[in-house]
Amino acid sequence: MIYLDYSATTPVLPEVLDSYIQVTKDFIGNANSIHNLGVKSKELLIKATVQISDILSCSPKEIIYTSGASESNTFAIMKTVEKYQKRGKHIVTSYLEHKSVLETMDYLKSIGFEISYVKLLENGQIDLEDLEKLIREDTILVSICAVNSEVGFKAPLKTIKQIINKKKSSAVFHSDMTQALGKRTFSLADVDLASFSSHKIYAPKGIGILYKKKDLILNPMIFGTTENAPFRGGTPALPLIVSFSKAMRIMNENFEKNLKKVETLKKNLIKGLSEYDVQINSNDLCVPHIVNVSLKKIKSETFVRALEKEGVCISTNTACSSLEESTVLKALTNDKNISTTSIRISISHLTTNEEIERFLVSFKRTYESLLLK
Repeated sequence: MIYLDYSATTPVLPEVLDSYIQVTKDFIGNANSIHNLGVKSKELLIKATVQISDILSCSPKEIIYTSGASESNTFAIMKTVEKYQKRGKHIVTSYLEHKSVLETMDYLKSIGFEISYVKLLENGQIDLEDLEKLIREDTILVSICAVNSEVGFKAPLKTIKQIINKKKSSAVFHSDMTQALGKRTFSLADVDLASFSSHKIYAPKGIGILYKKKDLILNPMIFGTTENAPFRGGTPALPLIVSFSKAMRIMNENFEKNLKKVETLKKNLIKGLSEYDVQINSNDLCVPHIVNVSLKKIKSETFVRALEKEGVCISTNTACSSLEESTVLKALTNDKNISTTSIRISISHLTTNEEIERFLVSFKRTYESLLLK
């Protein structure tokens, strides 16, 4: 089996799994309890949180643990509008966003909020001039992802924040950074809220982070809070948190080396795909880990299922939006032939040159076979 769907989820690294198992066995106390076992767990929780905050260059008090990025996205948006809707009901976002953001925006629109979608340039970048025009006195939230999950476009977070400040806007800036972690550099100083998920960086599923700038006031997302979790109540998922911390340390230590390897793999992949009558949608402004291709003459689902029979796993767009028309490519091209025939090949430093070569052989066989039908 050739796995090329790393942007959907990643395998858990053995050393990360070892951390999960060890903490599960040796730290049975609730970190909220005051007895010795609870204190032992709390100390480990604090240590793991400090390690994560050091890597993200933020305060440990700005880290809120969630079940994953979809929860982080939803609550970042909902709690912001809940707190600041007296200032206005206007929100700015983009069609580059994950389904968890887009569907939250749809809900907010249904209850009276005005949602503006910033235009995209032909190269997939945010139209910064349009963004500046869209931000108004009653804009309370701007939500734009750091890396698009379908095509891989990177957003200029620092410039976006500068535009918000230039307009003297009090709008909160949220960024879904799920696909950015381990793929690009960024600074949390450029945002007010940011979402992350552990299973994108070789840690277990079920744990995420919402970064909240310390001077941003929001109400709790789950009541019954404690000193350990002042924003989201409940027993800390210590084994998952420690595993997340372990994976982040590994990611951070190997960032440059892994990035260079993926860049080389992408060049080989693009070279092979360029031999066919397809449109490669991912450009040099994208992270190298994601290669989006429109087949033009073959539907996405048909190709993905046929390729699976070859022992190759890729996806149509995002895992949460699979089998649907690509929102991103629809907004970019307004060409249904492009947006309904796109596939996403997502690679990793764990991907080998041999896997890319075997994938290209399977791609050729599948592509030529389906064209004849």
